Amino acid sequence: MTQNTATYDVCAVGNAIVDVLSPCDDAFLTAQSLTPGSMQLVDEAQSAALYDAMAAGVEASGGSAGNTVAGVGSFGGRAAYVGKVAPDTLGQVFSHDIRAVGVHFDTPVLEGGAGTGRCLINVTPDGQRTMCTFLGAANQLGTADIDADLIGSSAIVYLEGYLFDPAPARAAFEAAAAAAHAAGRKVAITLSDTFVVARWRAELLAFIEASADIVLANEGELAALFETDDFDAAAAKLASMVEVAAITRGEHGSVIVSGDERVSVSAYPVDRVIDTTGAGDQYAAGFLLGVARGLTLEQSGKLGSLAASEVIAHWGPRPMVVLSALAAEHGLALN
Repeated sequence: MTQNTATYDVCAVGNAIVDVLSPCDDAFLTAQSLTPGSMQLVDEAQSAALYDAMAAGVEASGGSAGNTVAGVGSFGGRAAYVGKVAPDTLGQVFSHDIRAVGVHFDTPVLEGGAGTGRCLINVTPDGQRTMCTFLGAANQLGTADIDADLIGSSAIVYLEGYLFDPAPARAAFEAAAAAAHAAGRKVAITLSDTFVVARWRAELLAFIEASADIVLANEGELAALFETDDFDAAAAKLASMVEVAAITRGEHGSVIVSGDERVSVSAYPVDRVIDTTGAGDQYAAGFLLGVARGLTLEQSGKLGSLAASEVIAHWGPRPMVVLSALAAEHGLALN
C-alpha cells in the first residue's frame, strides 16, 4: 500500500485528556512542590487537591496526540484519533471538541471505571507550563481499542510517548505500530517529555530502532535519550536509527535530518509568547501532514513552525485560527 491510497493522512494514538490551564507565579510552584516545566503523573486525590489550589482557569480538550490531530484537521488534513474517555462531562467535552474539527473518533468509552483524564497546567508569566496529569480513563486504552483497518488506512500512525507510562496503553501502542507496518504505513513517535525519556530510555530506544520511521523530539528530549548535550552527535545518532528525525529548538526553529540531508527551519516570530502548551503538538501536526502529502522536509518543517507560532501566542493547546488559511497567507501550499 502507498501513502496516496490512504483514507487518513494521520491517525494518532494517545491519552485523551482535558486540559485545565491557569496562570501562576514561581512561588505557587514552590508551594505545591512542583518542578517548573515538568510533567508528572498524579492520582485522583492529588489532582483534586491541586485543582482546588489553582487560580481560575480555562478548560480545553487536550492530550498531546489529540492536539496534533486537531491541528491536522485545522490544516484541512484528514485525521483520525484513538483514545479512551469515560461517559462523563469531560468525556463529552473531549469527544465533541475533536469531532468538531473534523477528526474521526469512535473509540468505545470506558464503562464503570475511572473518570476522563485531565491535565492541570500552571503557566508562569514567561509562558512555561508545569503539568500534573491524572490519566483516569486514558490509561485504560488497550489492544482491543486498536482497529487494524483504521490504522491500515492512515498514511502515518502517530504515537504519543506518554503511552509508555501505563502498561495497557503501551501494549496498544505496540499493536498500533505492528498494524501500521503490516499495512505498509509509516510509524511516527513523539518523545513527549524529558521525564518520560528518563523513565523509559532503554525501552524507547528499543522501540525506535525496531518500529519507528519518524521521530519528533525537542532538544531536551533528544539530549535525555542519548545522555549527551552534544546536539549534532545526538541528532546524527537518532537519524541513523530512523528515516526522519525532526528536532524542535524553541525560538531557534527546528532541525530535520533524513539520511545525509539536514534541513534547518527558522521559527516564525510572534509578538509575545503567552503559553507554550501545545507548541510541539502543533509542530507535529504541520510536519506530519506535510510528510503525508509528499512535501519536502523544509516545506513540512515550515508548516510545523507556523502552527507552533500560532498556538504559543494564545492560551490553550489547539489552534484558534484556521491553519489552512494561515498557511495560504504565508505561501505554504498543501497538495
